[in-house]
Amino acid sequence: MVNLQDQTDNELVERFIGGQEACLQILINRHKNRIYSYILMMVKQPALAEDVFQDTFIKVINNLKRGKYIENGKFPSWVMRISHNLIIDYYRKQKHMQMVSNDSIEYDLFNSSKFSDTNIEDKLVTDQILKDVASLVEYLPENQKEVVRLRHFMGLSFKEIAEETGVSINTALGRMRYAIINMRDMVEEQKISLTV
Repeated sequence: MVNLQDQTDNELVERFIGGQEACLQILINRHKNRIYSYILMMVKQPALAEDVFQDTFIKVINNLKRGKYIENGKFPSWVMRISHNLIIDYYRKQKHMQMVSNDSIEYDLFNSSKFSDTNIEDKLVTDQILKDVASLVEYLPENQKEVVRLRHFMGLSFKEIAEETGVSINTALGRMRYAIINMRDMVEEQKISLTV
């Protein structure tokens, strides 16, 4: 008899996809503290964190059943990416739903550069800068690329990055430092402008 607790994440994923529902509960229990802590750190509201956590695992289940998980030994990172995207979606919805009354104020609250739409030129330049940075990241060595993604796209601390990648915090910091140096060198060599 196989002890499911001793199975790797990927073995549990395979067993869950194969119909062993109990494997998902083991995966959730194994990673819930880390994933919930990350969500809570991002949203800073326990009730909202609980909702996002539950939505995350609903999405995990749906994606697993649709075959959208590619085994790469990084199940927790994949789940955190899903939770991160759900958090972004939540804040986007909130931004669209916010309303402010201008009735009780003597000056026009909305006649402010703070609320003005960015012009199309600024948006195009910003989009191009983001594309340039993303393409520079792709040229980094794999270990530096991984640290940049975990830090800047998933919001992990260096301690979490060290745990995720199985290296010391100093090694993770060093990889980030070298990634920044390498990206600066590429910007200078290619004469890329990263300002609006």
